[in-house]
Amino acid sequence: MNSTFFTSIAVTGFAVAFLHAALPTHWLPFVLVGRAQKWSTGRTLGVTLLAGLGHVGLTIALGLALVVAGLALEPKLGGLFHWVVGGLMVAVGLFYIARGRHNHAVPEAGRRAYASDRAAIIALVTLLTLSPCEAFLPYYLAGMQHGWQAFLVLSGVLMAATSAGMLIFTSLSLAGFKRLGLQWVERYEETILGVALIVVGLAVAFFKT
Repeated sequence: MNSTFFTSIAVTGFAVAFLHAALPTHWLPFVLVGRAQKWSTGRTLGVTLLAGLGHVGLTIALGLALVVAGLALEPKLGGLFHWVVGGLMVAVGLFYIARGRHNHAVPEAGRRAYASDRAAIIALVTLLTLSPCEAFLPYYLAGMQHGWQAFLVLSGVLMAATSAGMLIFTSLSLAGFKRLGLQWVERYEETILGVALIVVGLAVAFFKT
C-alpha cells in the first residue's frame, strides 16, 4: 500500500465511524435521559462526549490487540498476509450485508428514570463503552503495514468521527429537530458498512505496497 491508498482507508474509516455514530443508539439515550434528569445542554453534551470517549477507548484497545496479533502472524504468512487481511475484510463485509435486516432498538437506558445524576451517567457511559465500533476494527489491519503511526492516525480518525457524530446529532435533537431523517441510517447501516468493508478489503488484497 502507498500513502495515497492509506489516505483513502482513513477517509473511508472516518465515514464508517461517523455513520455508526449517527445511529440513534449513540445519541438518543443521552437526549432522553438528559431531559428526564433536567440536565442543561452543556451537561448532556458533556456526558455524551464522556461516553463517546469510553466507546472509542475500548475500540482502540481491541484494535491494538488486533494489530499485535497481526504483527505476530505477518512473518509466518509472508506475501500472503495482505490476501488474508483483504479476505477477512470482505468476509466481515459480507456478514454485515447478510445482517442488514437487523433492527437497532433504542436501549432501555434511554427510557429509564434514574434516582440520581450519578447513576444516570454511569449507566449511559457503561452502555456505550461496552458496545465498541466493531465495524472500524478491520481498518486497523488494513493500515497495519504503515506501522504504529498509522495506528495512531486511525485512532485519531475514529475519535474525531465518533465524537463529531454523537455531539452533532445530540445537539440537533436537543435543539428541537425531533425528526432528523435518520431512519435510512438504521435501515441501511449494515449494508453500507458491509459494502465499504468489501471495497477496502478488495483494494488491500490487490494493491500491495
